[in-house]
Amino acid sequence: MAATQFATSDEEALILASVRDLVAEKVAPRAAEIDDSGEFPWDIKQLFAQNDLLGIPIPVEYGGLGGTFVTYVKVVEEVAKACASSSLIVAVQELGMLPIMIAGSDEQKRRFLPKIASGEHLAAYALTEVSSGSDALGSMKTRAVRKGDSYALTGQKIWITNGSVADVVCVFAVTDPEAGSRGVSAFVVEKGMPGFTVGKKEKKMGIRGSPTNELIFDDCEVPAVNRLGEEGEGFKIAMRVLDKSRPGIAAQALGIAAGALDYATNYAKDRVAFGKPIGQHQGVGFMLADMKADVEAARLLLYEAARRCDEGASDVTLWAAMAKLKCGDVAMSVTTDAVQILGGFGYSTEYPVERMMRDAKITQIYEGTQQIQRLVISRALVGKGK
Repeated sequence: MAATQFATSDEEALILASVRDLVAEKVAPRAAEIDDSGEFPWDIKQLFAQNDLLGIPIPVEYGGLGGTFVTYVKVVEEVAKACASSSLIVAVQELGMLPIMIAGSDEQKRRFLPKIASGEHLAAYALTEVSSGSDALGSMKTRAVRKGDSYALTGQKIWITNGSVADVVCVFAVTDPEAGSRGVSAFVVEKGMPGFTVGKKEKKMGIRGSPTNELIFDDCEVPAVNRLGEEGEGFKIAMRVLDKSRPGIAAQALGIAAGALDYATNYAKDRVAFGKPIGQHQGVGFMLADMKADVEAARLLLYEAARRCDEGASDVTLWAAMAKLKCGDVAMSVTTDAVQILGGFGYSTEYPVERMMRDAKITQIYEGTQQIQRLVISRALVGKGK
């Protein structure tokens, strides 16, 4: 079902119609090449910038479209149907700007957000470290030491999406080692700051056109005016970011699943075996029925989570976790079944479903693993305990 059928306004319907046209004409024809080369698609980034897709949820006063979060997730979904790597250009731009939107002063917002919204600057988000993972805040080693009007950042971050192409990176570092996760603060680090370098690029199973890098900070001097919020507020900022970044990844997962379902359905209509299209054989037809039901259920859950983000609902953390969990699992199961429906062709790189299957796996891992989502959901239901 096309996302426009869920459009909540005429403006949103126009945006989504435009995005579908752009995806069909410019993104889909490049998807296989982007995956094969493993290079960041600057042409797609520029296309999105020219069409105002990189600042959808940023308020108009800071250079954005002032659109809803619901519109944003639908745009990510539409792009991900054709190219998961390209969808991350939109999703990570939002992820990188969220700490500024959430905790930045008006001066910081006016300094950073307009260039992010226009696409002149790409943004990234640096939380994960070698020794962390799911316990990203509790076991953080990167330190930020106050020195007059600046901080000296020392440490390294890994698995940073867009790390090598970002102009601004929201970095989390420990300012009070005695306070545990409550001693973490957030900073905006800008490209070119002394002591800030990009390390190795990861070679990945999927989303190959989205660079994932190590970032190194060696007494990197960051002005105190680039600190977001007060010292020690990093944990609170990071948690609020997850409430909106997880639905963004859920949207990517949903788009991947929907794209795979569309391709497998069309293939099942055209491929003939034993005298009729294979989709009319119960074995395949029932697979498609389950795939369709799962995709639509995931879509409704995601849109409700996004609506609650727009409302600032008190239970948004629960809904963000449920959307991420459901959409990620649906992406993996639907793409796996799509490969099965295509048989040997599905296993070939000449057909897109094998790429979609590789791309889907990461949606069960980043922005919190599926196990972490289940932990968040269960605690919302029955409490954390001692």
